Amino acid sequence: MDLLEIIVLALLQGLTEFLPISSSAHLILPSKLLGWSDQGLAFDVAVHVGTLAAVMLYFRRDIVRLTQGWLTTGFTRNPSADGRLAWYVVIASVPACLAGWLLNHWIEDNLRSVEVIAWTTIGFGILLGFADRRHGTIGITQITLLMVLVIGVAQALALVPGTSRSGITITAALLLGMQRSDAAHFSFLLSIPLILAAGGLKTLELSDSLLPVDWQALLIGAALSAVSAWLCIYYFLAFINRIGMLPFVLYRLILGAVLFLFFVG
Repeated sequence: MDLLEIIVLALLQGLTEFLPISSSAHLILPSKLLGWSDQGLAFDVAVHVGTLAAVMLYFRRDIVRLTQGWLTTGFTRNPSADGRLAWYVVIASVPACLAGWLLNHWIEDNLRSVEVIAWTTIGFGILLGFADRRHGTIGITQITLLMVLVIGVAQALALVPGTSRSGITITAALLLGMQRSDAAHFSFLLSIPLILAAGGLKTLELSDSLLPVDWQALLIGAALSAVSAWLCIYYFLAFINRIGMLPFVLYRLILGAVLFLFFVG
């Protein structure tokens, strides 16, 4: 990988990991437009480490508070609000982890195509727009176990390329009546165990590989994805209540149309 490829792919990963616009749809475009080869497993691990570092740094106070609540009251009959929310993050992560473990290779072999990504980019974009019109006033401290289970099952759908993990979890939360900023907040908290699980799996695969590692490329990629991901989270949460989901819906529709026009059929 040359420096331009490292910069573009790292920034794309950092920005699209948390915006509801699908990282897989964007990471496929450079290879199709510019003929770039696959970035490799080691680089995937590096940019996942970068995005994980960004979300954990941004929500460090939440992580400390939820961990303390979980350890002190999470195993009692009456857990605190923080202890209960910590359990909700764990519970909502289970469906996607199980689906990923059982279906990852099948999805890679059968669904990772431009046509599938184009359809899901448009379809789930329309659903996001519909959900945004139905958003309510429920805050993150008011969610119920049933809501968490629905959001968790929805998150498992993000294994299908083009769906967008943040997009589908925010969509589900909005349909259940959550307010925009709290829906995004919960979605970002859910990303932590999922990125940890995905990064851990890729690291295990990498440990079995005998390919040489370009450490400079990995460090640059991790740093750029971390910075871009942190900025993405910051500005998304700052403006989401004002701008809503319409800009992202329109962007998804345009992106899906571009994929159909130039890369499908």
